[in-house]
Amino acid sequence: MTQRSVAVVLLAAGKGERLGAKAPKAFVELAGKSLLEHSVFRALATDNLKQLIIAVPESHLTQTLEFEKQLSNQGVDIRVVVGGATRQQSVSESLAVLGGGIDIVLVHDSARSLASTDLFNRVAQAVFDNQIGVIPALHVADTIKRYKGDVIQETIERSDLVRAQTPQGFPASVLVAAHVAAAQEFTDDAALVQSIGGTVMMIEGEEQAMKITTAEDFERAQTYLLAHARTGIGSDAHRYSEDKSKTLYLGGLEWPGELALEGHSDGDVISHAIVDSLLSAANLGDIGSNFGVDRPEYSGASGEVFLKATLELLKDQDFEPVNVSVQLIGNRPKLAPRRLEVETHLGAIIGAPVSVSATTTDGMGFLGSDEGLAAVATSLVRKVGLGS
Repeated sequence: MTQRSVAVVLLAAGKGERLGAKAPKAFVELAGKSLLEHSVFRALATDNLKQLIIAVPESHLTQTLEFEKQLSNQGVDIRVVVGGATRQQSVSESLAVLGGGIDIVLVHDSARSLASTDLFNRVAQAVFDNQIGVIPALHVADTIKRYKGDVIQETIERSDLVRAQTPQGFPASVLVAAHVAAAQEFTDDAALVQSIGGTVMMIEGEEQAMKITTAEDFERAQTYLLAHARTGIGSDAHRYSEDKSKTLYLGGLEWPGELALEGHSDGDVISHAIVDSLLSAANLGDIGSNFGVDRPEYSGASGEVFLKATLELLKDQDFEPVNVSVQLIGNRPKLAPRRLEVETHLGAIIGAPVSVSATTTDGMGFLGSDEGLAAVATSLVRKVGLGS
């Protein structure tokens, strides 16, 4: 997308009573991460994202602020606000902290936690191209009936009916003006914008952007995550550098005061092992065959560069990551103090939950004698799009 400033508003303040969970819906875990975390990781990978605003219930404000601290290194202005009693009020509270210079606002329900980053990007691009409101939607396949009591009254023509989804995107000035002028409650921002004379168009949505409302929806989302899934494994190892001026990079982050690793690139064993595992899962070779030493453009490149290039390769083959687990092997540095920071940083890049752990070899081998570091990773990816 042409360079424009995008803000995402994530709505996570709903109670979710129909789901029947003890916690608010956005904080219920799906495949090891809350629905909100799934949404955050996918939203953070949106092109040209400058601001992320999360509206949560007051009961979970402190918890969300702690999560926000772990995202502070993403280069994105992240704000957490207390949501209102209604969806519309939560959006208004979020827009109150909207930063200056934002061109496009995407409003997304965290209950649609499986919506892909590609959908975020397509909506934002359509807003930029047309300078009007844009919503993703799916055509209605079922026959629709109107009823009263138990009696069917009529069959409704379905050819011009669609199921609206999120994220819904708007020029920032249009959305703000609509909320300022709001005289009644609407069920989504598209209807609100239309109420002040704004135009809203639709683009093709995606089945995975389903809204998780009931226990049955939750089970369907779990099944969807595992449908057409493939697993991959990857590993990497590098010796320590003798150059004391170099910086250690692990998980895409700098580790000041630690011995750096030698390598054609930055030697980031965590990122490199993840790259290998993602490529393995999608049957796309390995890091050497895709980004080897015969590719001078990758000399000194960061692990983040390899991860993003790998994600593009997966996208070209209609794969998306579901989750990643990686283990660092070596005596130092101590991972525990920064584990959550690494997990959230990598999760934001990959657009899926990442689990990071560490172990030693009890003094055995080159890792035990402090000659270097290694990492092993496993990844789960799934086929998306037609035929998935």
